[in-house]
Amino acid sequence: MPFNIAGIDHIVLRTTQLQNMLRFYCDVLGCKVERDLPPETGLVQLRAGRALIDIVPVDSELGRVGGGPPTKTENNLDHFCLLLDPISEQQISKHLKQHKIVVDDFSERYGSEGFGQSIYIEDPEGNTIELKSKKLYTQE
Repeated sequence: MPFNIAGIDHIVLRTTQLQNMLRFYCDVLGCKVERDLPPETGLVQLRAGRALIDIVPVDSELGRVGGGPPTKTENNLDHFCLLLDPISEQQISKHLKQHKIVVDDFSERYGSEGFGQSIYIEDPEGNTIELKSKKLYTQE
């Protein structure tokens, strides 16, 4: 295996009840707001230990991408992100292609360790998984 999973970087939950979700995750579970993008974009990122929980209103720009609102029978998980031990984008792409996984371009996205390059893939059930490598540090 060319890479090791260090942990879950973040999950993205879609909601029709932003304030109730924020009260629950912050007041009940003790998360802290780390980033709050403009309402039209629709993203509030909560610090949950080393990971993030992203809350996205379904009527925002980001939320509309996931389709209709969550219900008792429709899921509200948009995707989850796995944080990988340091590895190059080329090594990740090569490994995925060997397993016939469709690979798009890497993009810079914010996660539990700040901004960095990541890629989206899908599992056999169509669940979206973001893969993000911990930053590679070099000595100066």
